[in-house]
Amino acid sequence: MKKPLLYRSVNTRTHGVRHGSCRAYRHERHTKSEKDTLSNHGSMHSNQRHGFDYTPLFRFLLSKVGRPWDQVFSEANPRLDRSEPVFWMVALHESDKKESVRTDESTYYSGLWVDEAGLLQKVNPQLTHEQMKPFCNCCTHTFNGVVFPQGPPLKR
Repeated sequence: MKKPLLYRSVNTRTHGVRHGSCRAYRHERHTKSEKDTLSNHGSMHSNQRHGFDYTPLFRFLLSKVGRPWDQVFSEANPRLDRSEPVFWMVALHESDKKESVRTDESTYYSGLWVDEAGLLQKVNPQLTHEQMKPFCNCCTHTFNGVVFPQGPPLKR
């Protein structure tokens, strides 16, 4: 039996589907501050690929914590369209480790890394959704699939 893919296609043509930041361009275009000039908004043709949701991959990787990395990667890679999304969450080098990884506008997952023994591990196993703080009040934020509390947003 063929195993299911670890990504899914999402609708990008529906009216109101947003990609990128929470703030709409229409709220920023007439600002006078130096940091909000149009040159800081980035390219209109970003390298980001829209239309794919890798939530099944991220859940798969979390379920494999403590297992040998080579086995986990060899099981995941054939079920993906490309291998890059694996490394959004998994650090192979000590310098790339992050406690949490932001994968979408308001979606966070535990950062993972491969230890000296070649096992997949969480960077900070004690990190929970209660310790996370939202960046804005307009979105529902999740950490490892669990909604974390709305409070005052963090200062950027």
